Amino acid sequence: MQIPLFTGFPGFIARQIMQELIDQNKAEKIYAVVLSSQMKLAKEISQEIMKVSPHVSIQLVEGDITYPGLDIDTAELETLHREVDTVWHLAAIYDLAVARDAAWKVNVHGTYHVNDFVKNFPHLKRYMYFSTAYVAGTRDGLLRESELIRPKAFKNYYEETKYEAEVLVEKMKGTVPTTIIRPGIVRGHSLTGETIKFDGPYFFINMIDNLRKLPIIPYIGKSQSLINVVPIDFIIKAVVNCSENDRAIGKTIHLTDPNPHPVEEVYRHMVWNVTGKWPKGRIPLALAKAGLQLKVIRKRLGVEKETLDYLTWTAQFDTAVAEEVLSGSGIQCADFIESLPSMLAFYELHKKDRSYHIPIK
Repeated sequence: MQIPLFTGFPGFIARQIMQELIDQNKAEKIYAVVLSSQMKLAKEISQEIMKVSPHVSIQLVEGDITYPGLDIDTAELETLHREVDTVWHLAAIYDLAVARDAAWKVNVHGTYHVNDFVKNFPHLKRYMYFSTAYVAGTRDGLLRESELIRPKAFKNYYEETKYEAEVLVEKMKGTVPTTIIRPGIVRGHSLTGETIKFDGPYFFINMIDNLRKLPIIPYIGKSQSLINVVPIDFIIKAVVNCSENDRAIGKTIHLTDPNPHPVEEVYRHMVWNVTGKWPKGRIPLALAKAGLQLKVIRKRLGVEKETLDYLTWTAQFDTAVAEEVLSGSGIQCADFIESLPSMLAFYELHKKDRSYHIPIK
């Protein structure tokens, strides 16, 4: 039984992990550090969870990871130090188009403060840190979990700052029992399609949906790359297992699809499922990138320009450590194309609700 503390609540992944811990009877008392601006929503969501599971207590602590001690009241800190035995650090800015200063403040400096905060827990059994598989930046070839190599360049400030943050957490492995999680691109639930935001692969769905009335939907450039997209249910079950699995201590784990599909194959099936026709012809990638430099076109299509950088990135993620840690658990990543219909059905049902869409910058 854990007494966990979360950063990143009421974000989608944090709340899903909470629910999984409750469903598996692994936690009855849960703490969450919440920004004052997010407290109203956090209270609503925590009350909904406790209404369904009245034996569970979710305690919300006002704080901010960009300050020393997470800006938590001293009396509350004493309680947390006495009770908490598992820290889940998920708070970050995940936007590919994030500005440099904002990304460094939250992703790097925030993680520095969380690391310092974690060192003061006398009963800590595990520090679970959410990184990303894309700390690899522009490196190509086979990317191993045991590697943390600074690339020659990054595709955006999100990647760069998550790399710098992981460097800081890597140093924690010699101090506290730490597990670093590197997810691929996260999508909705493999069976229900449920998500709370349309980002990542949903940008391509936005574009296809906004072009669906055209007689022909073209491919974008020509790509031999693989796309690594993983459903939220795989991530959640895997990380909960890792949090209590001794084989995960001191490890960095790729929670990526071990059998990813070519990006063109995924795009082809997206076009078919959304429009009922297969894509034909091609738009040169350079032309597509030039078009997305214009904000009016990005907003019209619902696509961030940074999305196209992943179409030609030739890299694969080794999952040997993940397979060893999760062996015997039965936890597997659902096939992206086979579970694409549920993802698109959820999108179709909620696409007119602007709260699901990421504001295009």
